[in-house]
Amino acid sequence: MIGIMADTHDNMDAIQRALQVFNREKVDLVIHAGDLIAPFTAQEFRKLNSRFVAVFGNNDGERDGLRKAYSEMCYLEDFREFSVAGMDIAVIHGTDEAIVDALARSGKYDLVVRGHTHKLKIIMGDTMIINPGEVCGYVSGDKTVVLFEPPKDIEILHL
Repeated sequence: MIGIMADTHDNMDAIQRALQVFNREKVDLVIHAGDLIAPFTAQEFRKLNSRFVAVFGNNDGERDGLRKAYSEMCYLEDFREFSVAGMDIAVIHGTDEAIVDALARSGKYDLVVRGHTHKLKIIMGDTMIINPGEVCGYVSGDKTVVLFEPPKDIEILHL
């Protein structure tokens, strides 16, 4: 099972709740689609009992500090692609909608994970697009994460 999250924006309480869900559900992998914000958030993410993949978001200004703080868990960059459970996955924050659309249309990926909009949105198709909404709850008022069991079993959890 894969846990998917984005836009945590330093909301430590919400981060703790999301990680408790992922640990309770015994996810194998957590994907974070950007906007971790500050290096001090790494102290919470170290409590994950799973593999962790994350990308930078548009508000991640202290990139060197974030890379250092998260270096034991993952390597942060703007875009990640990898395979898991027989699926080819792309992860990008998604600031540019045209790039997200191009990744989905490329035929190269089974799943594109993105964030940025703070809006929960799941698009089914040959290439699925999952935007898990926002963990922080600052924009929508709704704190959400997604549990994904390949190939297409999806559960939305409100924190």
